[in-house]
Amino acid sequence: MLVTATAAPSAGERVVDEAARRRTFAIISHPDAGKTTLTEKLLLYGGAVLEAGAVHGKGGRRAATSDWMQLERERGISVTSTVLRFEYQGMAFNLLDTPGHRDFSEDTLRVLSAADAAVMLLDASKGVEPQTLRLFEVARGRGIPLITFVNKYDRPGMEPLAMLDHIESVLELQPSAVTWPVGIPGDFRGVVDRRSGEFHRFQRTVGGSTRALEEVLSSDDA
Repeated sequence: MLVTATAAPSAGERVVDEAARRRTFAIISHPDAGKTTLTEKLLLYGGAVLEAGAVHGKGGRRAATSDWMQLERERGISVTSTVLRFEYQGMAFNLLDTPGHRDFSEDTLRVLSAADAAVMLLDASKGVEPQTLRLFEVARGRGIPLITFVNKYDRPGMEPLAMLDHIESVLELQPSAVTWPVGIPGDFRGVVDRRSGEFHRFQRTVGGSTRALEEVLSSDDA
């Protein structure tokens, strides 16, 4: 009988392996674009929380995880940056929730220096707003990769093609949509994943505090 033994990884190797699975990203936006709400949803879908918090903690729901200061909970704004960690598909993500208001933007600028990438959040009804543009220019100047996420398509706003034209005009770059919203603005039904062609249909939950019921249909069935 042949018996082989495999040496346990050294402490240095474990550190390298752990570092390789970590990703650190920031979320940047103009105030009231929905940044804290998006943060709560990422924590919810990443399994870090069982229920997404609300910006003001109304209706019996807990306050947002990132808004730990009493002032933040009272005013419904982020005053300081917060590091939140969750795991997803074997990767460890460090989410940097940054203040959106200009009065606290210096904290955001410092935090961006630690980010591997950033999510630029836009309000579907307002597009690229002044503070978003400022932070975008900082991220572009530092060579930080960006993913744009358009929020609030469950409310009246720009049509998707108009939004792409707007982004291209204001930011002087050519965006490429990875997912495409289904339904007119204000009557959001789900998204089509342009990579797989699958339609992800969502059913809203009360207050958006729990994971939405999701039905995935192929392009033939949709």
